[in-house]
Order: sequence, then structure tokens, then C-alpha cells
Amino acid sequence: MRRALPVAARHATGTTHFGFRDVPLDAKQSLVGGVFARVASRYDVMNDLMSAGTHRAWKSSFVNALAPVAGMKVLDCAGGTGDIAFRVLRAAPGTTVTVCDISREMLDVGRKRARDAGVSEDVLRFVEGNAENLPFGDESFDAYTISFGMRNVPRPDVAVDEALRILKPGGRFLMLEFAEVRNEAVKRLYDAYSFGVIPAIGEAVAGDRDSYQYLVESIRKFPKQEEFLQIMNSAGLRSTSVTDYSFGIAACYSGFKPAITRTVQASPPPTNSETTST
Repeated sequence: MRRALPVAARHATGTTHFGFRDVPLDAKQSLVGGVFARVASRYDVMNDLMSAGTHRAWKSSFVNALAPVAGMKVLDCAGGTGDIAFRVLRAAPGTTVTVCDISREMLDVGRKRARDAGVSEDVLRFVEGNAENLPFGDESFDAYTISFGMRNVPRPDVAVDEALRILKPGGRFLMLEFAEVRNEAVKRLYDAYSFGVIPAIGEAVAGDRDSYQYLVESIRKFPKQEEFLQIMNSAGLRSTSVTDYSFGIAACYSGFKPAITRTVQASPPPTNSETTST
């Protein structure tokens, strides 16, 4: 049976960021939904243009890190157009993937891609849902993936708690997200490109400068690598690690739900947190 979130989690108060603006917590999700409703039809094309195709290499490395095998049940959260889901299915025939996203428009793009590719609903499902209150039962999936979606969630800590809830004991949490560039020279170039070029590409190609201005700003407001590792550790994930891609423009975060949950223990198990780069 699905466990309901505590009242405090379902009725949020306070503020969060929407790009560089502070907004009420309960307003961010609809604002984010509006962004993706506007960009859905051009989302995959814009990813290629904005990253010069580099996002494809990041996603390939991400799926390689997941190392899916036949029989695995994967939940791809915020995966609307199915980009990660299709990669998982190609990497390991016999897996099943459920894509969950709050944007109906993004899901519609994903469903069309699946129909065009002849992919059966038996192996790939698209479900509308909120990362902070997932519409799935406890311990339903072997792996939880989220790619460039966590920074759009009003409360990432709540989303990580939900990821643990739906994971089976020993299940894998794997996240791909924009991160902090650690090299100062690269950071200066990256900032100039992000703020000077990406919104202009959005205006020229998608007719929507504001949405891509938000996407650039949201990257700068997201927790840095070590800060997000702490969120993962505090939630109860173990053997946590982060691997930087392209000087930290993106990063892959990994953790595991404990295989055995003990209500009483003499001391907390080691987190084994580590940071690496590729």
C-alpha cells in the first residue's frame, strides 16, 4: 500500500527559488510546469543545440553507471520525453521503465516517441506525477533515475525521501544534474555562454527566451556537489558518491537504499561518500 506523505510535507509553506526569484513553495511547481509546457515540442532539439550534443555523452555515461540488466524495474522521474528510458531499454532488453513527470506536454512527446518506435506499454509506461509525492507503492522499483530534473523540484530533500520510499531494499538512486564548475577559467567561459548565448538560442529556435533564462538561473541556485551529497546521506542513502562530467558542468550522483533496515543500531553505518571526476 502506498504510504501518504506527512501533512507538513503535503501542505508546504515558505519560499523557494524560481531561477533568481523567490516564490512561494506551493507556486513553484506550476511555474515549472508552465516552462516545460512551452518548451516540450522543442526540448530535445534545444538540448542538442545548447550543449553541442555533449548531453548525449553525459546520458550515455549515466546509463552505463546504472548498468541495467534484464528484469530490472526502473523509475525515471522527471523523464518526460523518454530520453533516458529509451537508452535504458536499448542497453538492457528485458528491463521495464516507468517515466513519471509532472508535465503532461512532455509526457505526450514521450508517448509519441514510443509509438513511433513501436515500444510496447508493457516495457515503457508514462505516468503523470509529482516527484515530491510519487503515485507508486512502497518498494516498487529496483532503481530510481532522474536526469536534469531535480533542480526543478521545490524541495529536493522531499523528492529524495520519496525515491527511497519507492526503492526496494538495496535499490539504486542515480541522478544526473547540472553542477558547479570547479575550474575558474572554464567557469568564466561557461557563465558567459550560459547567460549570453543560451537564452538567445531559446528565443531564436523555440521563440521563448524567458524559459531558457530560467533554466540557466536554476542551475546556479541548485546545491553544489557536496551539499547534495549531504541531502542524500541525511535521507538514508548509503555508499553515496558524485562523479563530475566536463569539469562539473554536469555530475552523476549515486547512492543505495540500505538492504536491511534496522530500527535500533549502536552507531550509524558509514556513508562512504566520495567525489570523483571524469
